[in-house]
Amino acid sequence: MKHTIKELEDIASQIRRDIVRMVHGCQSGHPGASLGCTDFFTALYFEILNHKTDFTMQGAGEDLFFLSNGHISPVWYSTLAHAGYFDKSELATFRKLNSRLQGHPTTHEHLPGIRIASGSLGQGLSVAIGAALAKKLNGDKSYIFALLGDGELQEGQNWEAAMFAPFNKVDHLIATVDYNGQQIDGPTSKVLSLDSLQAKFEAFGWHVINTDGNDMQAIVEGLHYAKTLTGKGKPILNLMSTQMGAGVDYMMGTHKWHGTAPNDEQLAAALAQLPETLGDY
Repeated sequence: MKHTIKELEDIASQIRRDIVRMVHGCQSGHPGASLGCTDFFTALYFEILNHKTDFTMQGAGEDLFFLSNGHISPVWYSTLAHAGYFDKSELATFRKLNSRLQGHPTTHEHLPGIRIASGSLGQGLSVAIGAALAKKLNGDKSYIFALLGDGELQEGQNWEAAMFAPFNKVDHLIATVDYNGQQIDGPTSKVLSLDSLQAKFEAFGWHVINTDGNDMQAIVEGLHYAKTLTGKGKPILNLMSTQMGAGVDYMMGTHKWHGTAPNDEQLAAALAQLPETLGDY
């Protein structure tokens, strides 16, 4: 391992601090799912992904990651900063005028680590499949990772992509669904039920694994296991259970913090639960 589980947990604690401070600082953004996916991003960038901070758009010889549910940009920006893509002091500019750290990731700001503009939900899986096919044509055996929200799967383009990938044996693709059961308007079960995502994806021809996205050991082991399943003719789906707002007790398990910024008192309560481990920006 590149890091111990304790080291990864310490990184995740700092990223969670960054998330709540960033969203509080501009009184705008999406803390809930950002907090829920922090362990995944930490495991991916500090343990799993073969990536270079000397960033190129093509990423030849590197693993690539695509964030489809782009509204959780705070967790990605903090992760990229701590991984060395840009100075963490820039996190203070989140969602402010002339910042490279827009509410949804964009490419025209030339922010290292960002290859597509995302957040128009439903498109990320298609982009990831295209990148995986390009890698295959180039003889590049690197992995393609993508993250999607569960509510996002209500967008039809996902299911076209879900059909396309197995049929075309896109088998170096590992897609993860953040399965927290919440979306902006309420529980997914009440807005538009997803029923059994595992059964759906398996019926389309994917190999599906299940992981606990808020247990660092489990998510690291799950992503390592997913890599062993590649190259066998099927794309991999990591169905990752998380708690929206994980790490901050009053934000957990409710859609109310999907896109709500904490006030001063709420920020203090959140930070009291999240140890400063790598130094605040």
